[in-house]
Amino acid sequence: MGKEKKSGGCMGWFIVLIVVGAIALALGFTLRNKFHHGGGDAPVPGPPGAVAQKYGDALKIALQFFDIQKSGKLVNNEISWRGDSGLQDGKEASLDLSKGMYDAGDHMKFGFPMAYTATVLSWAILEYGDQMNKANQLQSAKDSLKWITDFFINAHPEPNVLYIQVGDPDVDHKCWDRPEDMTEKRPLIQINASTPGTEVAAETAAAMASASLVFKSTDSTYSSLLLKHAKELFTFADQHRGSYSENIPQVQNYYNSTGYGDELLWAASWLYHATKDQTYLDYVIGSNGETYANWGSPTWFSWDDKRPGTQVLLSRVSFFDSKVAADASLKKYRKTAEAVMCGLLPKSPTETSSRTKSGLIWISDWNALQHPVASAFLAVIYSDYMLTSRTQKIQCDSASFSASDLRKFASSQANYVLGDNPMKMSYLVGYGEKYSQFVHHRGASIPVDATTGCKGWQWLDSDQPNPNVAMGALVGGPFLNESFVDSRNNSMQTEPSTYNSAAIVGLLSGLVTTSSVAISFT
Repeated sequence: MGKEKKSGGCMGWFIVLIVVGAIALALGFTLRNKFHHGGGDAPVPGPPGAVAQKYGDALKIALQFFDIQKSGKLVNNEISWRGDSGLQDGKEASLDLSKGMYDAGDHMKFGFPMAYTATVLSWAILEYGDQMNKANQLQSAKDSLKWITDFFINAHPEPNVLYIQVGDPDVDHKCWDRPEDMTEKRPLIQINASTPGTEVAAETAAAMASASLVFKSTDSTYSSLLLKHAKELFTFADQHRGSYSENIPQVQNYYNSTGYGDELLWAASWLYHATKDQTYLDYVIGSNGETYANWGSPTWFSWDDKRPGTQVLLSRVSFFDSKVAADASLKKYRKTAEAVMCGLLPKSPTETSSRTKSGLIWISDWNALQHPVASAFLAVIYSDYMLTSRTQKIQCDSASFSASDLRKFASSQANYVLGDNPMKMSYLVGYGEKYSQFVHHRGASIPVDATTGCKGWQWLDSDQPNPNVAMGALVGGPFLNESFVDSRNNSMQTEPSTYNSAAIVGLLSGLVTTSSVAISFT
């Protein structure tokens, strides 16, 4: 009896061990499916992981350029060589247009690229706000965004009126002076029902709609105000169609638009995210999509072409909203977004040949870094959509690629900017030991105590490095042969722009740490 009892006890423990083992195996399999992708993709944690110091340091530096570019009465200014400027902007129309940001190395406020800056910065915050916060940079990003949206609120005094430019570039570019010392006239340009500018009105609507999502949880009143302006501007853009480049020919020399259809789709997509109003989704998947989306033909994301951004943004809907994911037109946006990604991946059968020998995406001598940085920003977003939705692969003709492949590409572009390039220099001013000393930027090139009047050309032509460091400026970038001439007169390569800063901030925020993206912005 004793043996039988002992045998029964052993058998009982054996069964218990089998059950425990089975539970452990099941739990392990569940966790593997939850946190791991096939094909070697990295885990998808919930909250952000540890900050990668390289990207965290670069992000902090990149955000400082927005402070350098601010116009108006500065608040909590930490840039020692910057002060109040543009305080009279807008007075001729009895408006306060003192805020906003200067476009590049000059003192112009161009509404079209400034609105793109705000939209991209909003998108970066919406996707990667947790990561920015982990790196202690979220508030800085939001403050810079609000500095721009405050300007746009004042620039839109009536539903069908939008002021799109402060300053005359022909007059402005005949001076080399500090913004604090400007004396030249600052005329205004507006669009209205009789002189429409669909692309800039729609881009500003996109900026306001996306920013309304950024501030929704912290300042609901301000968020609602932004959304009100966004809706009015979109209606204005859509109902009074006309190219601002055609109606206002003087803008063609600086930010000439190649068409407004992409901005209409981009704005409607952001309004759908901000409102969940089916009308806006119907707008992009209906006849307007057929007319303007150019499905199946990848292009380059930039201040002028919003189609790749729209394709990725609407892929978010396809990935995460099962109620509408089956829509045929929505699938076309996602398919085209995948074509964009396939073109970027270096080992894809459809990879672009538009790159340097070291692998940097390269499209243009002027402002060369715009396209690789903006493309890499889209790539890191799309990779995170894949990881968060547990999508293992995208198909590029005969080859398939994982989210980690896209992230690797995005990292390669960021690393090139930060110094992993044949010049062994950082194209982000202030990062690393070697960066441009002759940035084409008026405020950076002129000593604070200098008296120049309008004609401070000696500071443009000086062979001495800038007395003030334009921290965070992303300069134009290398030539196709990967050379870089660090000369203040070489604006093609050494002039930074505010809209490129938005893209590099977005890219670095996506790389600064690992995390899944939110299923919804609201």
